[in-house]
Amino acid sequence: MRKGFIKSGRVAALASLLAVIAGCVQTGDVQPLRTDSGREQAKQAYIQLGKGYLQEGLTSRAKAPLQSALEIDSADPEAHEVMALVFQQEMEPALADKHFRKALAGQRSARILNNYGSFLFEEGAYEKAMEIYKEAAEDSMYPSRAWVFENMGLTALKLDDKASAGHYFQRALRLDSSQRRSLLEMASLSYEARDYSGARQYYESYMQQSGHDARTLLLGARIASVFQMRDEAASLGLRLKQLYPASPEYKAYLMEQR
Repeated sequence: MRKGFIKSGRVAALASLLAVIAGCVQTGDVQPLRTDSGREQAKQAYIQLGKGYLQEGLTSRAKAPLQSALEIDSADPEAHEVMALVFQQEMEPALADKHFRKALAGQRSARILNNYGSFLFEEGAYEKAMEIYKEAAEDSMYPSRAWVFENMGLTALKLDDKASAGHYFQRALRLDSSQRRSLLEMASLSYEARDYSGARQYYESYMQQSGHDARTLLLGARIASVFQMRDEAASLGLRLKQLYPASPEYKAYLMEQR
């Protein structure tokens, strides 16, 4: 997952800082980019500015400061990582992959690995994504490790390995019991495995944090029917009809009522 982006309010401040640095270079008052500390300060400011633009969805503006950071240090892992995320957002997979690989050549951190795995997942390279996620999960101190296990579970589902998926979702929930997607997928997997008590528990935990969509309305109606909660099942079915009448979920619901 993509963590650690700066708040939009800091974008202007960083841009001002960089303008001051650039102005100093042009006027010759001082030469901050001639010192190691000055170059490092400028590089970090460029990277943070690029992150800020990316967070705001301004990918076209993010590239210039990131390129400036790479002109200062062509091997900086974070600059390459953020550039990769920019190109991923712009649907330029070849360029995104190129920068992810350069980032990993400099630092195989769990964060970069997780972001690269998410890119590979998006591109449909599920087996490779799983390899990358597994490497990221080896870092037991990574603060967002729960996200890595959740991503592994979603990848296992794409690989039609439901047993492994359930294992990874449970690992994610051990680390963070509020992982919504893990709760939902465990509710679904538990229902399919006829573990209806487990399905109900996961479903209720999920619904404490989220609203209904077509999938959760159908799953809720199914679980309610198992426990003979007819009024709730009918209510969820009615909401499914009203909100998602053309959905595959509503069609499945109608088939199950026959």
